[in-house]
Formats: sequence, C-alpha cells, structure tokens
Amino acid sequence: MGQNTFFHAPDGGADFLGWRRRGDALEVVYDDGAARHMIWRVEEEDGFEEGHLSDALEVAVGQPKVVSALYVELHKRAIAVEMIRG
Repeated sequence: MGQNTFFHAPDGGADFLGWRRRGDALEVVYDDGAARHMIWRVEEEDGFEEGHLSDALEVAVGQPKVVSALYVELHKRAIAVEMIRG
C-alpha cells in the first residue's frame, strides 16, 4: 500500500492537492472538484525531502490560484516535476 498526504482548501473550497507514492514514483495530484484533474511526477533529486513537498502543497492549496501557486512553491524549494496528466 502506498503513502499519501493531502490538503483541502482551508476556506471550504473544493480544491484538493496531495502527494502519493505509487511503486517507485512520487506523484502530486490536483483536483478542483469540477473539471480539472492534474497529476505530476516528482523528480526526486539527492537531498529531496517529502516534508518540503508537503509544505509546498499546504501553502499552495490556500491560494486563490492553486496551480500557479503550486509551481511557485515547488520552484522555491527546488522540487522538479513532470506533468503526466493535465
């Protein structure tokens, strides 16, 4: 069974961000509760920490433009991702 961590928009909105481990891959999942469902694969570099990823997701999900905020937060933490579904 895989590991996962997830966050919902704090204002009661439908936005959802989470990460899950599927086999050897670590994925970030976004869903807006209506039309958008996106998945990115995390490129785990040396020094990567799941805690930094969780921090980025927690900050981003509380912003009005979640996906834009997610990219900013990942960039701040030098976490590289590759979109696999969008």
